[in-house]
Amino acid sequence: MSFMPPTGRSLLRASNISGPICCFCKESFPGRRAPITQAVRKASSFRYGAQLARRSFATSPSLLKKSGKSNLSHAKSDSSPPGPPAVGLTPTDQIYDLSNVESSILTSIEKLSHALAQLRTGGRFNPDVVEDLKVHLPKQPGGSAAVVRLGDLAQVIPRGRNMQVIVGEESYVKAIRTALQSSEHHLAAESPTPDNPLTIPVKLPPTTAETRQKALDAAQKAEEAALHGIREARGAHQKRIRARTVDKSVRPDDLRNAGKKMDEVVKKGSEEVKRIVEQAKKVIAG
Repeated sequence: MSFMPPTGRSLLRASNISGPICCFCKESFPGRRAPITQAVRKASSFRYGAQLARRSFATSPSLLKKSGKSNLSHAKSDSSPPGPPAVGLTPTDQIYDLSNVESSILTSIEKLSHALAQLRTGGRFNPDVVEDLKVHLPKQPGGSAAVVRLGDLAQVIPRGRNMQVIVGEESYVKAIRTALQSSEHHLAAESPTPDNPLTIPVKLPPTTAETRQKALDAAQKAEEAALHGIREARGAHQKRIRARTVDKSVRPDDLRNAGKKMDEVVKKGSEEVKRIVEQAKKVIAG
């Protein structure tokens, strides 16, 4: 005879008394139905689990809300820590990742180029220097005095040893002439002619040995600032390599190779800075 596991119905059997008798505890429950025992619940849950195993569930992703002020405020007020990033770099990948170093070197070179462009080179005068001058506008009725960038009020056009400043409104002519004449560049701003009341002729001062030396000193300071930015970028990445050296999460060979690659990138960036400054100095010296 084969063994049949008990089911929900076979767990309870009838007797001569009015109530059923539980086949496990042998207790009778006259006048009412027998309660579902723990074995019945287990058998029922087993059959329900088998049904769940045969069911196929949809795997469509849940809809995400768009980012907004309400969601941002909720995120800021949530005290639960943020979850781990979906894709992370291993410790070895982190020491080989020089993107931050390269970005810092590029930023230092851009600042250097901007600083050198502000210098007076070879007897020419950069229009950006004039456009960056501050103009003090007179107090308007019912208002207050304002300080405005010259480039927002006029257009600067270089013409060899001279320069023309074309003003947008005639009421700004006097304030712009004052800003030009009182600047550290000693610009000779003449009065507009009756034919061109909005054009201010500006004569550039001649280049002297003193002005050339000032420009050379400024170029040297710009070079030092750029090299300092590159050294700071190298120091930040070097700390990352040292941290992996202490916790021994990266092989020694990878640590050495990552350090060499970092030094190569820093060396190329420093050489590029020096090359740019040397060219600028040659132009300044004439």
